Amino acid sequence: MKKKQEDMRIKFNNKKIKFYIGDVRDSKSVNEAVEGVDYIFHAAALKQVPSCEFYPMQAVNTNILGTSNVLDAAHKYDVKNLVVLSTDKAVYPINAMGMSKGMMEKLMCAKSRLISSNIKSKSKIFCATRYGNVMASRGSVIPLFVSQIKQNKDITITDPSMTRFMMSLQDSVSLVKFAFTNAKSGDIFVQKAPATTILTLAKALQDIFSATNNIKIIGTRHGEKLYETLLTREEMVRAIDMGDYYKVPLDDRDLNYSSYFTNGDVKTSLKEDYNSHNTKILDINETKELLLGLDFIKNELKKG
Repeated sequence: MKKKQEDMRIKFNNKKIKFYIGDVRDSKSVNEAVEGVDYIFHAAALKQVPSCEFYPMQAVNTNILGTSNVLDAAHKYDVKNLVVLSTDKAVYPINAMGMSKGMMEKLMCAKSRLISSNIKSKSKIFCATRYGNVMASRGSVIPLFVSQIKQNKDITITDPSMTRFMMSLQDSVSLVKFAFTNAKSGDIFVQKAPATTILTLAKALQDIFSATNNIKIIGTRHGEKLYETLLTREEMVRAIDMGDYYKVPLDDRDLNYSSYFTNGDVKTSLKEDYNSHNTKILDINETKELLLGLDFIKNELKKG
């Protein structure tokens, strides 16, 4: 992380940008960074699924306790707007990373209930965004497939029917900006997006690079899902359609158990969750069109 900060410091060379060496796990260093700040975009996370599976307490320390430190500091120093970045893996979580991110969202919602009940804190807005893997980002399968193609190796796919949402870096930035400008405290936002199968993605990259590599099925990894889910069925019942986005408002019921045992909330059970199996599924040509718009693919094509 120090190396990344040094690279950014040299690249931007701007007195308006300050860099802090610290750790979200350390509340003291978080407080020092947050004091005097108006807006926070909380992206610090352990998000590599297999690593979190083998070291789940590390996911707890960063994704849960670290987020708690950020929320506490934001409340203490009257931050106006805090957007926490979550993941599809927090929905119906089957792995440690997703479970820890799900708890991160619960912490944001709990803190939002607290501040909404306090007249002095009503102007504060804490909210969350959810999205899947960003195309060609670290951890995305696209750089791996391109590397395998260029080295004339087998293209290794886990499950040909596995689907993933196709979101660009700009899409994810737009989602965060939309949440920042449209949220009420406790809201969770997702962006509507198309998806593709992993097999289609591999074949699209083969076409782009005129490759004839063999495609090899290797099976799913630790904690890996067949498809990504951005909203549960229960959330879809409450979700507000905002065009390109869904917003799930905060469930602001208090700890009054009569609401759960005698005065239930009757809702339709016919809603589906929103996932990468039931969104628009791209074919090879549509997937190629998206991929060819990525700077990463453009640069790799130039390299030859």
